[in-house]
Amino acid sequence: MCAFNRASVLPNSFTSPLKIIMAQHGFAFLAQQRFLGAASASGGATPFGVAGVAWDGATTNRPGARFGPAAIRQASAMLCDATHPLFDLASAEHGVATSPSADLQDHGDLHLPNTSLVAMRAALEPQAEALMRSQHMLWLGGDHSITLSLLRAARKVHGQPLAVLHFDAHCDIWADHFGEPSGHGTWVYEAVQEGLVVPQGFVQVGIRSAGEREAREYVNAIGGRVFTARALRGLDGAAQLAGVVRDIAQRLQAAAAPVYLTLDIDCLDPAFAPGTGTPEPGGLSTSQVLTLLEELCVLPLPLIGMDCVEVAPPYDHAELTSNAAAVCVWTYLCARLAAAGHAAAAAKS
Repeated sequence: MCAFNRASVLPNSFTSPLKIIMAQHGFAFLAQQRFLGAASASGGATPFGVAGVAWDGATTNRPGARFGPAAIRQASAMLCDATHPLFDLASAEHGVATSPSADLQDHGDLHLPNTSLVAMRAALEPQAEALMRSQHMLWLGGDHSITLSLLRAARKVHGQPLAVLHFDAHCDIWADHFGEPSGHGTWVYEAVQEGLVVPQGFVQVGIRSAGEREAREYVNAIGGRVFTARALRGLDGAAQLAGVVRDIAQRLQAAAAPVYLTLDIDCLDPAFAPGTGTPEPGGLSTSQVLTLLEELCVLPLPLIGMDCVEVAPPYDHAELTSNAAAVCVWTYLCARLAAAGHAAAAAKS
């Protein structure tokens, strides 16, 4: 598919809704809308970067996550002109007089082949590595198979295995994917086998799907920690989740490794995020996930990046899922900027 000038392709007299949509959002994967209205990659360097990985070729239930990056960007538009309710980055308290978008650069969707998972990963990894070497990256998926490539790239950049904070309904521990050697449900197993992660620093939150006992207990068996969705029922707000936050933070700090955060939107109950490929009832609330992000990501943890995956707009209702995803990524970004502000203020005192 070749890029074209959308404004010149359609005659000026043609003012149908299609022309308006194309002018505002681009055509197919050539969309020009950027996350939080951030500058494009053609601008100067910024501390944070965001990129889309529009791939869902490894899904096993319902495809559609390839449209996730565009939907998350569109949902982020409502966040562009506002400050975070907890992390007001223009306040003296946080020592950062900026809006999140001022420190963010949107690289658009990466160019990836739509042929096979092997080919996609071979193309994704070097692009991810190059971006990670210059910026703290936020990745918009895409299905969860992309995370293995992102961990491989991060392992190269940082020169050591990573601690991982993993929000998900599924453990993603399968040794194979319905006969295929790899997929969106195997990346955790593969990452452990490849030595990409510190087993004791692997934390899962929200797990609840059906599966083999051995798979569900795998992370605990290697020395990690699993917080099931059931274990978090009835806990909401910073005070009630304080023990969980403390446990997670201590485990991530003890790993003495860079920390990567991966958030599968199906960690949320389908009532809050129906637009995903493999919804699982009995999940976390948006409030619970945001509280955990707010409390954990502002701490002086060595977080080096995050992804938000499995947003499938074809199954969404009232943009609930894409809005939740956009707010989760926005919250992570604002919390990390606030953490940097705290560190800068402490250094001056």
